[in-house]
Formats: sequence, C-alpha cells, structure tokens
Amino acid sequence: MDFDDTPEEAAFRAEARAWLEANAGPRTGEVDMLRLMDSPDFVAAAKAWQRKLYDGGWAGITWPKEYGGRGATSIQNTIFTQEQVKREVATGPFMVGIGMAGPTIIGHGTDAQKERYLDTMLRGEEIWCQLFSEPEAGSDLANLATRAVRDGDEWVVNGQKVWTSQAHHAEWGMLLTRTDPDAPKHRGITYFLLDMKAPGVEIRPLVQITGAAHFNEVFLTDVRIPAENVLGEVNGGWAVTMTTLQNERAAIGGAGRAGTHFEEIAALARSVGKADDPIVRQDLARCFTRFQLLRYLGLRTQTALSKGAIPGPESSIMKLILSEHARDNGELFELLQGNAGMLESTWTTHFLNQWSMRIGGGTDQIQRNAIGERVLGLPAEPRTDKNVPFRELRKLG
Repeated sequence: MDFDDTPEEAAFRAEARAWLEANAGPRTGEVDMLRLMDSPDFVAAAKAWQRKLYDGGWAGITWPKEYGGRGATSIQNTIFTQEQVKREVATGPFMVGIGMAGPTIIGHGTDAQKERYLDTMLRGEEIWCQLFSEPEAGSDLANLATRAVRDGDEWVVNGQKVWTSQAHHAEWGMLLTRTDPDAPKHRGITYFLLDMKAPGVEIRPLVQITGAAHFNEVFLTDVRIPAENVLGEVNGGWAVTMTTLQNERAAIGGAGRAGTHFEEIAALARSVGKADDPIVRQDLARCFTRFQLLRYLGLRTQTALSKGAIPGPESSIMKLILSEHARDNGELFELLQGNAGMLESTWTTHFLNQWSMRIGGGTDQIQRNAIGERVLGLPAEPRTDKNVPFRELRKLG
C-alpha cells in the first residue's frame, strides 16, 4: 500500500486543488445534503457546477476526450474526488449518470449512443436514474419481471420499478426488462436507455422516514422504446448490468463519500457537553477508528489504481464498511443529542437515513456473500433456480 502520491500524482493534485480553490468555496461544516438533494434549487446548482467542471476540463476525468472527458487515469479521478469533497459543491444528482450510466455506455454502447448521450451528460444537461429494483426483485435483481415485447422497430414495456433515486428529476433512465421468459432468469434480460418523459412513464415520489422524497416508484404502461435504445445485446443485458453495478459500488464506496467528517462529530460532542464522558469518548474512539479504516481502504484502492490495476472485491468491502459506519454513526448521533434526537435536525436525518445506505447499492448480506465467495473462497450460495426457465419461477400474466 502506498501512503503518498507519486511526483506525477502530487502535481495533478496541486493542479486540481488550485482550480477548485479558484472556482468553489470551502466546505463550511455539516450540511443536510440528504434534504437538499430533494430540492429543485439543488438540482439546478448541481447542473451549473457540472457545466463549470465541463468548461474547466474536469468533467469525466477518465472518459475519452472524444466524448468530452479528460482522458486521464483512474487514480487521477480519485485524487480529484478527494479534493472536491473538501469544497461546498453540489454533485449528487450526477453520480448515477456520470458514475454509472456513462461508463456502461462507454463499455457497451454503439458509436451513435456514445455520441448522443455522453457529452450531454458531462455538460450537465441531462440527469440519469437507475430503473433496476422491483417490488419482488431487489437483492435478487435477476428475478425482475418488467416485460418488454418487440413490435417492429420498437419495444413495448409494461411493469413497475421501485426505490429509483432521482427519477422525478431525471431525463433518462437505465432500464432492465424481461425479454425472454423462457430463458433462465439471468439470460433473458435486456438493458434499455429510457426517455423518462416518454408516454406511459408515471413517477410517484416515495416520502421517506426523513421527510424527503429522494426515492420513487415508477410505473411503465405500454411504454414504447426505439430498438436503437437497446444497450448491448438483446437478452444479453445481465453482462451490461454487471458493469453498472460494479461502477455503482465503486461510486458509493469511493474516496470522500463517508458523509460527515470526524471533526464535525467531535464538535457536536463538545457542543452538547459530552466530550469528556468516558462512554462517549469510547464511542468517539471507535468512530475515529472507522474513519481511519475507510481511509486505509481508500488508500488500498488508490494504490491499485495508481499501478493500473482494476479494483476487485475492494468495492464490496468498502461498501459494507460504509454501511456499518452509517449504522454506528447514527446510533452515536442519537446518543450525543439525547432528548433532542427526537427533534428534526441534520444529525437525526443521518440516523434515519442509515437504512437506505445499508440497502442501496447491494444489501450488507449481498456484500458479505460477494466477499465470502470472491475473497475468502467460501462455497457459493446454493442456486437451485440458476438454469430454470424464468416462466417456471414466476407466474406471468
């Protein structure tokens, strides 16, 4: 593991830091980003910041230059993220598009698809969402039942998606559908690029326990999608999906995405007069230790990127620890607040939001399965339905 930048990385970090200092204000403290992300003003600010990144040559750092990117390395992208998180900027609405949809289109898209979607995404003109989970297909994603049937040069889609982040703000969506119910569940899936304003798309925001409505359920009724919007091969969507999910876990567990900073938590403890309480101090010590573990895991990933390697199971390990970090921090925030923890505050919002962190991007249980099988070499989970036609697993109307 390398703890320091190489000379080239240090030079890039200095360049990135100088540009950010000239174009963005410093992080001012704990901000209730979870509520802000639900605001149209926040979305507008995010689009403006994304356009500034684009004009400054800092959008899509690892993307090819012909699609508006910088054509730089993964380690340089990590360094820029580390520096950007120190600034007061709005980036959340573009994580799904630039962090997940973009790399998937680059990896599997046609030249026409790359030309149409990538540059507009980087310019901040179009926000994307992910239409994967369904009421009966969440952790078992391949169990999805939304149907797409070919009709000439179009596909007709019917079904329901749920827990779709930012669907109410999105112009485009990554959509998984069942196109061959007679094939085993992993082999009859097709991946589409969906215009979220298409007739038949109905978006219903879901009000969460935090009071925000970041997630949505999306109903698809006779939605027509041009055949040219298939990403990858018909019935070969599972391979495309894996590209998206790998990028999703890397984005969630990426550098600088731990939410709060330890200094802010310590300041909360001091402000409520509990910084000298021996029990609280033990909790704060454990909290500090978790931050350091996340830092070192980040350095491990950064070292792999610096050497040109593609991070493997590190993304699942980072995602799992971040989930546990959110859980334990939520408990700590409530302990520090005491009775005030029953009132609305940024800290209470973090406590309430921990469950979405522990479910989104793959549940803790799914991450443990991935780590057990791919890192520890444990036997794979029994999959009795792996080669059974999907039609025999689910009753289809």
